[in-house]
Order: sequence, then structure tokens, then C-alpha cells
Amino acid sequence: MDHISWNDFMKVDMRVGTIIAAEPFPQARKPAYKLTIDFGADIGTKRTSAQITTLYQPDTLIGQQVIAVVNFPPKQIGPFMSECLVMGSVAANGTVTLLTTTQPTENGLRIG
Repeated sequence: MDHISWNDFMKVDMRVGTIIAAEPFPQARKPAYKLTIDFGADIGTKRTSAQITTLYQPDTLIGQQVIAVVNFPPKQIGPFMSECLVMGSVAANGTVTLLTTTQPTENGLRIG
């Protein structure tokens, strides 16, 4: 395992956000959803594609708070522009479990 410095870690801007929209993304190569996440007034909303279809349905995602990296450059995924990266643990079979908060948390708070 390579070690990083505290300064390197602080460059990764992870924030709490609430999923406000979720819909299937049939154009994706692997099964995925398009998510819209509210990160509060300072950051606003960002959209992302997430390969989380094994454990989640779009209607159950609305209102869930998640952790996402918000300072990656936008990435084109087929016809969709992804603006952040939702964090999750990835099992050996590829199943993703979202990283969430255990208590209601203010959108936009930094993880650190």
C-alpha cells in the first residue's frame, strides 16, 4: 500500500449530499442510474452516473444522503456528463454499497 500525505488527502473534496432525483441510465455500458445530488447552497446540485443497480431502486434512493467527491473534472459517460463521484464500497462481484450518513447531516459538509 502506498501512503499519501495529509495534504494529498485534503485535495480530495468529499461532501455530504442528498439524492433528489434518480432514474435508469439505459445508454450506460454497465447497468447504472443517473443521480442528481443536492450539495447545499455553496456547491449546488451535481449529476452523476452510478453503477448501483444491484442493491438499489431509483425510488428508494430519493432522500438518501451520500458521500461524493465533488472536485473531479466532469466526465462524459455516453450522452451524459457526470459531475461528481458517489462513494461506495465495491465487493469482489462488483456490487456497490453506498457510503451514507447515519444521522441527518447538512448538505455540503466536508468529509475529513
